[in-house]
Amino acid sequence: MLLFFSAVAFGQSRELVFLTWSDYVDPELVSEFESRCDCVVRQVFFETDDFRDELMLESEGSGFDLVMVNGLMLDRYRRRGWLAPIPNTGLANLVHVDPRWSQAFNGAQGYAVPYFWGTMGIAYRKDLVAEPINSWRQIFEPAAELSGKLALIRSARDLLAGPLKALGYSLNTTSPSELAEAEQLLKEQKPHVFSYSYVSLSKDSTLVTGDVVAAVTFNGDALMLQQHNPNIVYVLPEEGSEIWVDYLTVSSSSANKELAWQFVDFLNQPGNAARNARFAYYASPNLAAAALLPAEFLGNRLIYPDAQTLKNSEFYRNLPPRVERRYSDIYNRIAE
Repeated sequence: MLLFFSAVAFGQSRELVFLTWSDYVDPELVSEFESRCDCVVRQVFFETDDFRDELMLESEGSGFDLVMVNGLMLDRYRRRGWLAPIPNTGLANLVHVDPRWSQAFNGAQGYAVPYFWGTMGIAYRKDLVAEPINSWRQIFEPAAELSGKLALIRSARDLLAGPLKALGYSLNTTSPSELAEAEQLLKEQKPHVFSYSYVSLSKDSTLVTGDVVAAVTFNGDALMLQQHNPNIVYVLPEEGSEIWVDYLTVSSSSANKELAWQFVDFLNQPGNAARNARFAYYASPNLAAAALLPAEFLGNRLIYPDAQTLKNSEFYRNLPPRVERRYSDIYNRIAE
């Protein structure tokens, strides 16, 4: 579902249209930038990376000034001509960004600024299960209290990541037999699924109410939901999962490129980057922000997992077109 948020005020002439996830930027920072630059930031929300890609394809990359892009799709967006290059001057705060995240994906260098990084795992209600959840297998071979109360992500790669890891395979596999095994796990799980849609982050979220007992979700979102119900916990399954990076990009079709890059630079002011990380409960790639974050935030292994925690996890990588079609076909057979 496509949602719009606008802070339009009469008389303001400039508007930045920002295609992004919901609850992903501190609204106070947005308001401060609007006041400082006499503009409006209109956020257009997408539910999954796949849905954002569909929107971009439908518009041929136009209609947005700023686009939040996952690392996997950066090079495709760049090759399609949808991304404006980062200006050589005028962005004083980009020096604070950790270079390793700018080098994590093809297409990032020169075109995209790392925003947050994190993991995909399982959020669940510890008060509604008999045993703690620590494995993907517990989602695909669910106990009675989980039956009919599972929520998965409506995205081909995200849907298949869990069963592939549960089987001990890479989430970037190209093997038809391994994908067939993963599909079989999804078929067996299907009667136990409440929905193939991302849980909302509001106080009315199905995970908060208990209609959903376990959901595949991202680490910061789970911690945000925990503020509504302390019984919600997040786990990175022992078999591993996805490590993701989201990037701020400016559309090549934007008529407000200078203003858009000003917003990117504003978000990377160390104090602002630290505030934004605390708002969203995600790890910031901004190194200078770390000195401004409290020790308990930096020491939280759900936000900043260490190498041992991440040892079995991977970045998504681009796959051959025929393999991508196989992932999509499995997704369509299961979730559509």
